[in-house]
Amino acid sequence: MTRETASRDAGATGSANRDVRVAVFRPDDERLAGAVELLDSLGADAVADPMLEVRPTGDAPADGEYVILTSKTGVELAAEAGWEPGDATVCAIGESTADALREAGYEVDIVPEEYSSSGLVETLEGEVEGARVEVARSDHGSEVLTDGLRDAGAGVNETTLYELVRPAGSGESAALAADGDLDAAVFTSSLTVAHFLDAAAERGVRDAAVEGLNDAVVGAIGDPTREAAESEGIAVDVVPEVADFEKLACEVVEEVAPTYHE
Repeated sequence: MTRETASRDAGATGSANRDVRVAVFRPDDERLAGAVELLDSLGADAVADPMLEVRPTGDAPADGEYVILTSKTGVELAAEAGWEPGDATVCAIGESTADALREAGYEVDIVPEEYSSSGLVETLEGEVEGARVEVARSDHGSEVLTDGLRDAGAGVNETTLYELVRPAGSGESAALAADGDLDAAVFTSSLTVAHFLDAAAERGVRDAAVEGLNDAVVGAIGDPTREAAESEGIAVDVVPEVADFEKLACEVVEEVAPTYHE
């Protein structure tokens, strides 16, 4: 079903009978369960196809005058390791990470207005010259953050709290896209794009899957994810102003079936 067909069917039958199939690639934990629940509440049929599996390294953030956490997963692993920030200025790349820090009992000092690596660099560049900055995150973190901080004069140390790998058996969504049976896809990182394409290639349908996505609605949580998709020939239709999954999912479903809210 193409986006035009989905919209026409929504207008003809009403939102209660819409059948909009949306692929979501979050790790197979509460984030995936929450994504499925959200899409269901929006009247969409979620295709849960995890493209990320978290493998903790057992390390904790090192000491620094500034300590940066970039994800809820990183916060949880830091807390499990017994990390104590001491007098460090604690920075979160976005509100979801900040919320996780607060829930774990940490104070949050800095959250950039733009929830991205470049947004955090812009926030910190005027105050970190000569400072020790610890960046604690996954093994696939963007160099935009570390390079930007070094360019601002900071001494940067990076600790890998967890590795992100593609789960075995992933790729149902790629097969659906290749068959033209996917109405939308919601990419939440550059790595989910790469792993989707790897899964498609593993099934021998890479080109067909890209073609299928280009007949569907594709959402990307931010510009780095959009750029990763577009560099592989995937047209991106939706990028929310704020890098927030709920906003992304809502905008994607609305783009597929704009009569939903009528």
